[in-house]
Amino acid sequence: MQQLERKLGLMDIFAVAAGAMISSGLFILPAIAFAKTGPSVIISYLFASLLIVPSVLSQAELATAMPRAGGTYFYIERSLGPVWGLFGGFANWFSLALKSAFAVIGVAIIIEVVLQRIFPNTQLGPWNIKIIAALCCLGFTIINIVSVKHTAKFQVFLVVLLLGILSIFMVFGISVIKPVRYEGFLEQGWATVFATAGLVFVSFGGLTKVASIAEEVKNPGRNLPLGMILAWFIVTIFYLGVVTITVGVVDGSELAKSNIPISLAAEKFMGTLGFVALGLAAMAAFITTGNGGILAASRSPLAMSRDKLLPSALANVNKKFKTPHVSIIITCGFMITAIILLDIESLVKTASTLMIILFIMVNISVIIMRESKIQSYRPKFKSPLYPYIHIFAIIAYAALIVDMGKAPLMITAGFVICSGIWFLIYVSRRVGRASAVMHIVERVTARELKTVTLENELRDILIERDNINEDRFDQLIKNCQILDVHGNQPAEKIFRKIAAMFADKLQIDEYVLFEKFLYREAEGGTVVEPGFAIPHIVVEGEHKFDVLLVRAVDGINFPHSPDAVNIMFVLAGSKDERNYHLRALMAIAQISQEKAFKQRWLAARDIEGLRNLILLSTRKRDKES
Repeated sequence: MQQLERKLGLMDIFAVAAGAMISSGLFILPAIAFAKTGPSVIISYLFASLLIVPSVLSQAELATAMPRAGGTYFYIERSLGPVWGLFGGFANWFSLALKSAFAVIGVAIIIEVVLQRIFPNTQLGPWNIKIIAALCCLGFTIINIVSVKHTAKFQVFLVVLLLGILSIFMVFGISVIKPVRYEGFLEQGWATVFATAGLVFVSFGGLTKVASIAEEVKNPGRNLPLGMILAWFIVTIFYLGVVTITVGVVDGSELAKSNIPISLAAEKFMGTLGFVALGLAAMAAFITTGNGGILAASRSPLAMSRDKLLPSALANVNKKFKTPHVSIIITCGFMITAIILLDIESLVKTASTLMIILFIMVNISVIIMRESKIQSYRPKFKSPLYPYIHIFAIIAYAALIVDMGKAPLMITAGFVICSGIWFLIYVSRRVGRASAVMHIVERVTARELKTVTLENELRDILIERDNINEDRFDQLIKNCQILDVHGNQPAEKIFRKIAAMFADKLQIDEYVLFEKFLYREAEGGTVVEPGFAIPHIVVEGEHKFDVLLVRAVDGINFPHSPDAVNIMFVLAGSKDERNYHLRALMAIAQISQEKAFKQRWLAARDIEGLRNLILLSTRKRDKES
């Protein structure tokens, strides 16, 4: 599998997340939302911001546990299985692309407004706007293909410019607000406020798109959650401040009909200069969303192709630029198609509906991953208030979907049907992965299912995430034998089994090995602490050293220990390996001191879970091994 390069830092993450939120949702959508609910549109934006919080926390947890391209798709596929993963991948791809298409249309609208100011008689028709938007798409596509780092730098510049202009707007605008504009604040009722929150929810939904580029983030365990939470907090302040000022300075009837409500508000108290400045800010906002949207959306087909859900060509990474050029080009093609065929409100509602369904599935994914008890699921960030906040989010999002109307729901149903058909004709013969939900089935039915698990895949992801450079001890653990003992047993019986398991690898008679273990125990007990033993022997020959792991949930009875032993690291090596013997003991000591090691050891699902527990240890690796 071709890996993407980790080039993005905290500021890049913040810029992609913030840029994904501040665009059409702020510069066009407030007018559409105001027409539906009046001044209480401010509360609708607040509700939308609060409703996104559970999904931000869930995405942050999943992204730090599985920093892989595709983001939402990857989490859904690994937790719920390939059928729902396929739907999640398509929905994530198209919702991000639709939101980006909405932003690109915003660029075209701003261009039209600027032309009308310079040439008053200029009137661009709908098709001219669509053509301009399509050309912008092509420009962003080229930027994304050339370099993800250039894309991120461009994003940072635009976001800084945008926030600077909006800050000036808020500083000057707050003093000219007219309280009379807020009369009849809740005239349309709470039901309308909540329904409008669903409409503007798409404004905040782009925040989580950074999870799609997690594979390209440096230190994802820190930068992803911090960047996402920081972007949510700062952008929420700007949204509420800018919308409040706009409602307070623009007449309601004028605001409801405007295509550029924020620029209109700026003109009211800053004149033409304000109009131009906010027009520039709007342009920057639309470009950040369009540009960042292609960046994030294109990673879904890349990830799906890697998992054999889509043709392999979509996983190709450009040798020169290290970007998924095929996936980027196809994403651009879809965006241009959406621009040509759909109107603005259809774009917004469809993108919102798909995004809300995805958020439901993301919150379900967190619950499933946690309840699966997979040892290798180790997020650097854990969402708080589990599982209450996730259950609340699932119920609240379901209520939002109901208010979206029939058309978006029909389109979403079409996605589900198409996903099912594609799974039957293409995916079912190629994919045999078991999802996290299958681990829960195993636990409930107490029956081991003969399927490939997530354990090793998540282990490899974490090794890459934490920059673990494997040493000799890791290699020994990867290839060692593991004995999982059931029922309370005497140590002598276990040593017989260990001797038989070591015999072939060390090429020494098992009876000789058995006698050595008994002699070592008689010489001095090897139980180093309650429940933990490290039996170790010296064998004949040269360049021989091996490790064997033993788990005994019900305990092993050692003659010189009052406590039954649950954990055994068994070492056997020749005299010339004495120095490494000491290093191995140091490694075991560090592993045993890790927080909750014994609980994890006893709770591990199977012998691969035990192996991965050791391989994912945070011990200091031996550079001289």
